[in-house]
Amino acid sequence: MKFIVSLLVALLLLDNIDTLAQERSWTYSECLEYALDNNLRVQRSELDVELGEVNLTRSKADMYPTLNFGGGYGINWGRSIDPTTNLFRTQRIQSMGVQGGSSVTIFSGMQKLNTIKQNKLDLEASLSDLEKSKNDVVLDVMTFYTNVIFNQELLETSELQLATTDQQLGRTEKLVEAGSLAISEVLDLQSQKASNELEVINAENNLNLALLNLKQVMQMPASEELEVVVPELDAEDYGFSVLSISDIYQSAEQTQPEIKSADLVVQSSTLGEKIAKGAFYPSLSVGYNMFTNYSDANDPATEFDGSFGPPDEIPNAGFLSSDPTQAITLFSPNPNSFQVDNGVWDQFSDNISRALNFNLSIPIFNGLATRSNMQRATINRVQAEITAQETRNQLRQIIETAYNDALAASKAYEASQRQVEALEESFRVTEKRYNLGAVNFVDYQVAQNNLFRARSDLVRTKYDYIFKTKILDFYQGKPIDF
Repeated sequence: MKFIVSLLVALLLLDNIDTLAQERSWTYSECLEYALDNNLRVQRSELDVELGEVNLTRSKADMYPTLNFGGGYGINWGRSIDPTTNLFRTQRIQSMGVQGGSSVTIFSGMQKLNTIKQNKLDLEASLSDLEKSKNDVVLDVMTFYTNVIFNQELLETSELQLATTDQQLGRTEKLVEAGSLAISEVLDLQSQKASNELEVINAENNLNLALLNLKQVMQMPASEELEVVVPELDAEDYGFSVLSISDIYQSAEQTQPEIKSADLVVQSSTLGEKIAKGAFYPSLSVGYNMFTNYSDANDPATEFDGSFGPPDEIPNAGFLSSDPTQAITLFSPNPNSFQVDNGVWDQFSDNISRALNFNLSIPIFNGLATRSNMQRATINRVQAEITAQETRNQLRQIIETAYNDALAASKAYEASQRQVEALEESFRVTEKRYNLGAVNFVDYQVAQNNLFRARSDLVRTKYDYIFKTKILDFYQGKPIDF
């Protein structure tokens, strides 16, 4: 039973090891997805998009009326004014008040409408900038991914060269033992083997550096393992574009987000100019306010019930003549009253005050602030137009360079193919003659080194050609994949 459990654990561990090994083999699409998820420029652009959405929502809400509500509570001692009657009282008073107000702008030189339009354009520009950031990541990952598989193939070429030398060394050692060749032939091949081993080491270092560059553009820690899947790439499948530079540029101008973003910034700055101009016009707004309050000095309240009781006598209120015996008695009416509960809600209901007001503001002079804002907006528009033209010029220059590079890479690849074919045949004949003793080691070594350099150049020109053609495909809006 213990043996079975141990066997199952071992199989499970082996399966996990195989799984981890498979997980460390990354395709181009996986590398690109990881880079897009972790790239800081992309994250910053995404935040810019969110900020643009917030600004657009805010500008739309600015068209609606404002609504505010507030309240207050206070205690007064000594002689103070009752807020419900505006009369002086000498007592402790507790009072409360609530108020609410609403206002809306009727006209402000079309500034709010133009601000909404401008924020829409700014949001679209942010989306284009986000796409541009992603495109930059695509180009970076494609560059370094291609560099990795190029160095992997170059390492395989170096290892093949070392294996060929090692095989020739074994054959030569047997001939020396048989007395057919001098010992110097073995020493020369051992030196050649050491040179090939150094070339393998250099190729491994270059591959490790290419992997490090790919990790860095992916925002992956250098300590993590990364092994890329080497796709089957045949340069014959990547025909050089038959389109002209003008055709490629026209296609790129319609698809590349940096062009769209630059044009949107121009439109936005034009609206900014209109917004600044709107400050020269009068603005009209309307507001509505409501207020009510409560004071405990009026709780409870005394009210008249409409009837009168027996009048109150006021003796000696005056005299009809100088005779003090002719005093006058006055009778003062005595209204019947009663106390009622005049609580908070009753006073709030009785003390409501409302107001409707219209506000007109006509700008006459404000320290040249409005004119300065207008001038700045005009300068921003001109700068945006210049930036848009610069963006187009840069795109055209990039495409012109990429086109010429692709054309040169195509010719270099074809020449390298012919060179390798010729040197392979030359080395085959030289190797056969060397084994027969017809040529010395120097001739053999020269032929072998020439073939190795030609194969290395073929690998370099192959991937350079593939990369340059993919750059042209990218600017034509074609998807990039391996």
